[in-house]
Amino acid sequence: MKNQKKLLVIVAIVLVVCVFSTNVAFAQEDSSNQAQTIAEAKALPSALAIGLAAAPAAIAMGLAIYKATDSISRQPEAEGSIRTTLMLGLVFIETLVIYALIVAILIIFVL
Repeated sequence: MKNQKKLLVIVAIVLVVCVFSTNVAFAQEDSSNQAQTIAEAKALPSALAIGLAAAPAAIAMGLAIYKATDSISRQPEAEGSIRTTLMLGLVFIETLVIYALIVAILIIFVL
């Protein structure tokens, strides 16, 4: 449990550093006279939509697969039931990421 908390803190710190370092990475020499374009304004919200949905989903999928394999190793006779439940759970988790991708595409191309 302590390792998971440490990993979560590290991932959060990396995410915050990445979000706030984009101004430095994409800085222009004479940006005071140039207005920010619409495409640049849409980049951060769309990236956050994908990132905030995909990161927890990846962690949840990893934990689900870990628990399923652990359960199958403990009770091999229940493999079919565990596998079916695992696949259904993974589909529901992946659906959230697909919805976030649709929202990001809408932000980029429609709004």
